[in-house]
Amino acid sequence: MTPLALQAIIFDFDGVIVDSERLHLRAYQDVLAPEGIAVSNDDYYQRYLGFDDVGVFRAVGEDQGRPLDESRVSALIADKVRRYEALAGAGDLLFPGAADFIRTAAAAGVPIAIASGSLTHEIEDVLDRAGLHPLFPVVVGADQTPRSKPHPDPYATALARLRAHTGRDLVAWRSVAIEDTTWGLQSARAADLRCVAVTNTYSAPELRASAELVVAGLHTLTLAALDALCAD
Repeated sequence: MTPLALQAIIFDFDGVIVDSERLHLRAYQDVLAPEGIAVSNDDYYQRYLGFDDVGVFRAVGEDQGRPLDESRVSALIADKVRRYEALAGAGDLLFPGAADFIRTAAAAGVPIAIASGSLTHEIEDVLDRAGLHPLFPVVVGADQTPRSKPHPDPYATALARLRAHTGRDLVAWRSVAIEDTTWGLQSARAADLRCVAVTNTYSAPELRASAELVVAGLHTLTLAALDALCAD
């Protein structure tokens, strides 16, 4: 199909395209353990998942009564990146159907981008391995915006760069963000995008208040559904 109302799609990365949240958690746990700091699964998913690396380490330090200075945070981030890359290199991270949906959108001429709390090179490494990097003219990682989600900066930046790339005046309310967390949905809504949630990380009841459409994953999503959402 050729979408009529849908003008662009901006994907979150972790939890939407790739099943990597568990690897991020493991990497945080591994690098914080020598510091005597433990992060439980519940802590991560309820408190920290919406932050980028800087935000996680700062919040964990404060919550544990052990504030981490800027140099220690930078060192921990470097250790965490190395650990995450080692874990990610051990297997395929993409959710079932994610690559097919991305290729379908690109083939239909829909401009697509990524706005993520991960570092840009982490995102691009996974996209390269999956053969998807050429389909994304815009990738906005946490290292490219002054503020991360739930602030609107990542999505606003991605949409602005898609406008520049396409030469088209893409309208925010006819463009869709696909997210897996309430923090991400808040970011997208603040940037005036239409909001779709996938239940890869949180349940439908937890996401429904912040999303206009909730689906099980990219394998169940269609361009026709997004087009209808943007036409409403």
